[in-house]
Amino acid sequence: MKYVYLLQHSYEYEYKGEIFDEIKIIGVFATKENAEKVIDKYNSLPGFKDHPLECFHIDKFEVDNISSWDEGFLKWEDAY
Repeated sequence: MKYVYLLQHSYEYEYKGEIFDEIKIIGVFATKENAEKVIDKYNSLPGFKDHPLECFHIDKFEVDNISSWDEGFLKWEDAY
C-alpha cells in the first residue's frame, strides 16, 4: 500500500462574536518526515509563528482509497 501525508495549518478565531475555522493546506508529501521538515520551516514564517505548533496537522491517507463520503453529506443548515 502507498500512503501520502497531508500537511495543514488550522486554528479557530473570533470575528464579530462568531467563531470561524481558518484552514490552510500546505502540501502533500511522500513521507511523514518530509512533512515534519516543512513544519520546521513554516513555524518561523509570519502568521504561522503567531500560533502554537499544535496548529500544524499531518494526516495519513492511503492512495486510491475511497474516503468515507460514499453516502453523501448533509448541508450545515439541514443538520438543524
